[in-house]
Amino acid sequence: MAEPRNVTVYIDYKSPYAYLAKDLAYELARDFPVRLDWLPYDLDLADFMGSARVDSSGRVIEEQRTPHQWRRVKYSYMDCRRQARKRGLTIRGTQKIWNSQIASIGMLFAKRQGEAVLRRYHDITFERFWKRELDIEDPAVVTGVLAEAGADPAGFAPCLAGDGRAELVHICREAEEKGVFGVPSFIVDGELFWGREHLPDIRDMLAARPAAKAS
Repeated sequence: MAEPRNVTVYIDYKSPYAYLAKDLAYELARDFPVRLDWLPYDLDLADFMGSARVDSSGRVIEEQRTPHQWRRVKYSYMDCRRQARKRGLTIRGTQKIWNSQIASIGMLFAKRQGEAVLRRYHDITFERFWKRELDIEDPAVVTGVLAEAGADPAGFAPCLAGDGRAELVHICREAEEKGVFGVPSFIVDGELFWGREHLPDIRDMLAARPAAKAS
């Protein structure tokens, strides 16, 4: 039998584009003998899109964005909603730039407890966050999601207080050494692809080059 091929997938829960790519990535594992290696990449959104806060009605109450950045942000959400509607997903614009580090460490914690747990954690976190129903900055909330996903959450608090953040930083720096700068990003056979629009290319690549057979 062929050894499953490794496809590394970098995501950040605060990226609507990563949300839109999640199920499409699952389909790679359904259609090809591949193993999805999910890893977090902590986006610095304020660095290239500026920052702003809005109230529940959408009124801007604080901003550090140029007109160009505002146009880019508005288009991005319009485009994401357009794609989300095709798949029955909900994407509501966020009211601030969130710090997703706790949720990302939760991803690493869920990953250690098995693929099924990790997948449920992805599904719950993405769906509720983009409906504005999940505070990804609250350790207690993330702990609850882990439990709901089927993880034993007892070790999550020590992970946060211990080496969880250092592990996240290490993964992000290692990703940058490979050329990663945004999400979703995919690495197949050492080749980097940024954005879900490249998934057809990845599918062609997987179909054209079968996985190596186990010795």
